[in-house]
Amino acid sequence: MNERDALNAATYFDHYFAPHAHPGQTPPPGDWQVWMVMGGRGFGKTRAGAEYIRSIAESDAYARIALVGTSLGEARSVMVEGESGLIACSPPSDRPTFEPSLHRLRWPNGAQAFLYSAAEPESLRGPQHSHAWCDEIGKWPQAHDRASRCWENLLLGLRLGRDQRIVATTTPRNTALVRRLSASEGTVVTGGATSANAANLPRTFMIAMEREFGQTLLGRQELGGELIDDIEGALWSRALIEKCRARSDPAEHLRVVVAVDPPASANGDACGIIAAAVAQDGSAHVLADCSVENASPERWARAVAEAASIWSADRVVAEANQGGAMVASVLRAADVSLPLKLVHASRGKTARAEPVAALYEAGRVRHCGHFAALEDQMCGLMAGGTYEGPGRSPDRADALVWALTELLLGRQMRPRITNI
Repeated sequence: MNERDALNAATYFDHYFAPHAHPGQTPPPGDWQVWMVMGGRGFGKTRAGAEYIRSIAESDAYARIALVGTSLGEARSVMVEGESGLIACSPPSDRPTFEPSLHRLRWPNGAQAFLYSAAEPESLRGPQHSHAWCDEIGKWPQAHDRASRCWENLLLGLRLGRDQRIVATTTPRNTALVRRLSASEGTVVTGGATSANAANLPRTFMIAMEREFGQTLLGRQELGGELIDDIEGALWSRALIEKCRARSDPAEHLRVVVAVDPPASANGDACGIIAAAVAQDGSAHVLADCSVENASPERWARAVAEAASIWSADRVVAEANQGGAMVASVLRAADVSLPLKLVHASRGKTARAEPVAALYEAGRVRHCGHFAALEDQMCGLMAGGTYEGPGRSPDRADALVWALTELLLGRQMRPRITNI
């Protein structure tokens, strides 16, 4: 072996994935049509999808592969050019050439892959493929049934070659398409928790994620790789909340409120503290969950004052059923200048939450971030008036309801108010 061949062999060994793959990242045996890799954040789903497609392209010069992402931008930045994408995982000798203007990858042997956006289902009507890689199918657009239409158009065009197969990589999301694929006889599901790939992840990331999400249902989904079922009859579903995610520009905020659901005692429930804003288009943006656990009155009052300062709140709305004068005095002690409004609940938490849940259904609320504990509570509020979520009481969700009631619901829907 000459020096050039030795260098090529060493380079290829550096890009040989099989010895380093963990369970869940290698194609399962058997006659499957869909291999769904469903794991926690950082599990290595992208690398698994890229390596499978790379193996197909390098072994079949006639392969015509569909690469379907949530958007064309994500398909390019993650599936093609990402750190675990097709270009990065390929050795130089077999590295595909990317033609951005044509949304196409070409391998040296003639195999090709084409990029598509799940937001444009009709783009898959007509083209034919032998294989496909569908990334983050749990994030595919749900409006107008786009995710299902995209999948169906892909399947109808999967008629080249003799062994048509699809690899679908995703973080678990309780969406119609994910449930459909999970239940299909032609699907094999592999995956696992983020911790399965701990050897390739920063220790600081693992510690931070466990601290933030470890004890929540969202943590079981995002880190544990579990598909969390919604509670039947709940006012909110996780799919609905996922549809409401968006970014927020502070320049668009017309009015900001911080809503507070004070605890009945220092050793009891959490103090729910939620910051939200109404934007120029009339939608409400949930900005932050600043809630505190097992806090003394002085501590939760300071947390309210800090949230009001950070978000430049125009109003602090506090539930005053548990001693209105005490709530006002505690908050005033933390910051005498707080623009405080006390609200008195005349109905139960769930009854107050129902019109707010309707705002989500109407697309009028956006979550500008992931709020694990808050969203767990929201998905535990039942239409029948009970609470089946974590903890004894939905403190964070109740604060959210006060905030969105203040921002969006008409005067006839608002609680009795005492200005302080």
